[in-house]
Amino acid sequence: MDMSTVLEIVTSSNPGMVRSNNEDAVMANTECGFAVLADGMGGYNAGEVASGMATTMLGSELPKAFLERAPSSLVGGRSWAEITLETLMGLVNSAIYQSSQTQPQYAGMGTTLVVAVFHDNKVTVGHIGDSRMYRLRGEDFQQITRDHSLLQEQLDAGLITPEQARHSQNKNLVTRAVGIDPEVAAEIHDHAVIPGDVYLLCSDGLNDMVEDDEIAMTLGALSANLELCAMQLIQMANDNGGRDNVSVILVKVKGDYPAARGWWSRFLAWFK
Repeated sequence: MDMSTVLEIVTSSNPGMVRSNNEDAVMANTECGFAVLADGMGGYNAGEVASGMATTMLGSELPKAFLERAPSSLVGGRSWAEITLETLMGLVNSAIYQSSQTQPQYAGMGTTLVVAVFHDNKVTVGHIGDSRMYRLRGEDFQQITRDHSLLQEQLDAGLITPEQARHSQNKNLVTRAVGIDPEVAAEIHDHAVIPGDVYLLCSDGLNDMVEDDEIAMTLGALSANLELCAMQLIQMANDNGGRDNVSVILVKVKGDYPAARGWWSRFLAWFK
């Protein structure tokens, strides 16, 4: 189905107040129902090369994969969306790693990655690194992804408190990134979606500068106008110092989008 009838997606990216170049990259395909955000790292322009490679490859390959099979179709008990994300995120990692190994100006480049695919009244989310996805459902605001970072590991181990984490100097130390090693494991999960949900994908340039409760209040107040909401979130990050590039993707779910079922599954559903 054409997902643009049930999804509204807005993307925005800004270099921030300190850095001259923007190493973040964002892209979305409303018709196919997916969004991609990457936060590049590396010397000179290498970070933006890595994030650009990630978003470009996924932007071109995901539609091809979903033409081949519907994202919700099952292959060996797993959804095609999950299999495709795992495969393509692995290919992106290989491509960036090979470039960094063979071209001296790109040595050591890498990127974080968070990808959301909306299908069959759910969202399949794949991520590597500390770029995040949040969900606002009514009054409830939750972080859906879990950072692959030293800070998160310290929190999980009880070595530091959330308050200490907020003021830590170790915020940018990721434990997984795309393109740094020959292979990397993407973390992929499904989450149920209901109409009215608003999803936020962001680079750490937002959540390092703006507290979660302020992000939640802004989404709640401005979700009727996603363009304005995205502008406001970036403005808040910049007003608070804008020490990093800041990127946001907002996705509003306007209706149900169950997967089309074949006649046989519809027939069996009568007996359930």
